[in-house]
Amino acid sequence: MAIVSVYIEEGCITCDACEETLPEVFHVTDDTCYIKADVRLDGGYDRNEGKAALKPETLSQFQDDLLDAADGCPVDVIIVVEGGEVEATVEEEVPAVVQEVVPETVVEETVEVAGDDLEQLLSAGDRSLAILFGSQSGNSEALAAKFAKQASDYGLQGTVYDMDGFDFASLSAMKRVLIVCSTWGEGEMPDNAEDLWQVAKKSSPGSLNGVHYSVLALGDTGYELFCESGKDWDEQLEKLGATRLVDRVDCDVDYESMAAAWAVDSLAAMAAVDGTGVFHEDMVEAIKEYVAGGDEGADGEDGFTVPDISAESIQAEISIFRYDPEAATTGSDTWICAMPGHLSLLEALRTIKSTHDGSLSFRDGASDDSTTAICVNGRLVLPGLVRLDAVAPTRDGTLRLRIDPLPGFDVIRDLVVDHWSMERRRESTEPWMVAATREGTATMQGNIGLMEPNVATALHSITDFGSPALLQASSDAVPHANGYLGPAVLASVWARRNDPRSSASSVSGLDEILASSNGIKAETDLASIRRQNGSGLVVSEALLDAKTHVLERDAFNGRHGKHVWWYTWTLKSSGKVNDTVLYRQVLGPIGLLGNVTSGVTARMMTGFSRTGGDMITDMLAFIAPPAGIGKMPRQFNSSVNNHHEVVAIFNELDGRF
Repeated sequence: MAIVSVYIEEGCITCDACEETLPEVFHVTDDTCYIKADVRLDGGYDRNEGKAALKPETLSQFQDDLLDAADGCPVDVIIVVEGGEVEATVEEEVPAVVQEVVPETVVEETVEVAGDDLEQLLSAGDRSLAILFGSQSGNSEALAAKFAKQASDYGLQGTVYDMDGFDFASLSAMKRVLIVCSTWGEGEMPDNAEDLWQVAKKSSPGSLNGVHYSVLALGDTGYELFCESGKDWDEQLEKLGATRLVDRVDCDVDYESMAAAWAVDSLAAMAAVDGTGVFHEDMVEAIKEYVAGGDEGADGEDGFTVPDISAESIQAEISIFRYDPEAATTGSDTWICAMPGHLSLLEALRTIKSTHDGSLSFRDGASDDSTTAICVNGRLVLPGLVRLDAVAPTRDGTLRLRIDPLPGFDVIRDLVVDHWSMERRRESTEPWMVAATREGTATMQGNIGLMEPNVATALHSITDFGSPALLQASSDAVPHANGYLGPAVLASVWARRNDPRSSASSVSGLDEILASSNGIKAETDLASIRRQNGSGLVVSEALLDAKTHVLERDAFNGRHGKHVWWYTWTLKSSGKVNDTVLYRQVLGPIGLLGNVTSGVTARMMTGFSRTGGDMITDMLAFIAPPAGIGKMPRQFNSSVNNHHEVVAIFNELDGRF
């Protein structure tokens, strides 16, 4: 029997047995074993998870060695599929074998498809779809990846292939092929497609009989030979015997809408090709309806039924802040009206504007538009994402709402605020990446850097907030501190500071920003940020880490560090310099002895003072009663500047001391 495919299941114990038997095929790492890319038909780097077939020359040269390696595996995770086994196992163990092997080893699976049996057509037999891309700037590659994901909706298993290094001989074993190719220069093939194109031009007519295809061509009408590469592929595949199912589409620089329409037609047509390679043209429209959620879709007794989310009308009393910049007048207007409870706040504002007062101003847009954020009964929300009947409780049969503009920003008119102050602060942090040299790896797409998944997830979560303006306004300090950068800006700074891609000089500069007077130490209380829905908890935890980092970096020096370290306990309650310490000091020798045991005197003798000046002004004061006179005369019951900063830091860090 001829070997069709070899792949490795989970459970490898990296014992080196396979590599010792056949190092030309197997490679063992610290954590797994995989089949080398240069002997695989697809040239892939996915550690053979796709169960790709091996190249014909590898199979013929090492057939006995492959069987020996499989027999010698102590945990039996090397699977060898031979020609006589494919028909029985192709759907359960190696679903990608049939379409990727060369013609001599293909064992077809016969599938009887009834004309009206849509589910059987979309699930039985070989459902592979090959998507080849020729790309110079990356547009074709991105589209190919997008179409591969969409293919699953059509019951297809999409696989993307770079034309560079693709084995043209394997194309004849594929039933469904999509070509996405751009044109480079004056009608030339992209660099990654040129070698494959030269092979295709030399191939024999009839070599692609049984292959169904369609071509999407990308180009620019500014050039004389528009989409020439796509046209060449379309004509050549037809000459070689392939069957065109959907006419080629030639796209200009604005290609998105045309490409999307082509994908709907092409994927539906490819899905209508059954496991034996027969095209059922009469099923194409039914497949489109099925994917779009028509009658063939999952709706009804065994499927998903869209729930009814409508609600009864409710009585609403809505007071809205009004500001007229021309007349320099402020106030509020109140409307009492009945509205369906399932309306969003944004829809309610639109209703008032269209039926009551056309001069009402607010930011309108999509339901998740980050710029539409407003304040409702003291709660910061995106109005498009909050239902009217869920934003506040109904009392005495009436819903009462007070709608104000987002705090911390200048009001332009009514509920519209100016976000430019936040953008200026973001600009001051120089939010561009200054990259460092780091470890990388070679892939089919080129060299890419490495990053631990947990690090990437943490960095993404820090900046994954839906509305920067809403996050900025959630800080209690932003409305009162004109220079404070704010949580939205500082969260991004902290993420960049911890990004392993940032250079050492960039990290140093970001540390300076965080430790500046307008940095994280100016945030008074993170509780208001933590209370925000969604990412508020993650952001507040990140900002607390940033604040702790800054204080540790400064070794608790400066005004903030000293306050936290020595004075916070009494400052938190009184706002005055350590009343307890002073009181015990002026008691005389008895009080002095009490302070010796408490460590107060020891701290004073080591020279610490809140103002940074000399702690001891008169040595006689240590022995002459009252013992405290002369030690801290200028600090007795004096107020502490920026008391709120001390309280805020203590609230966040008191567990550390």
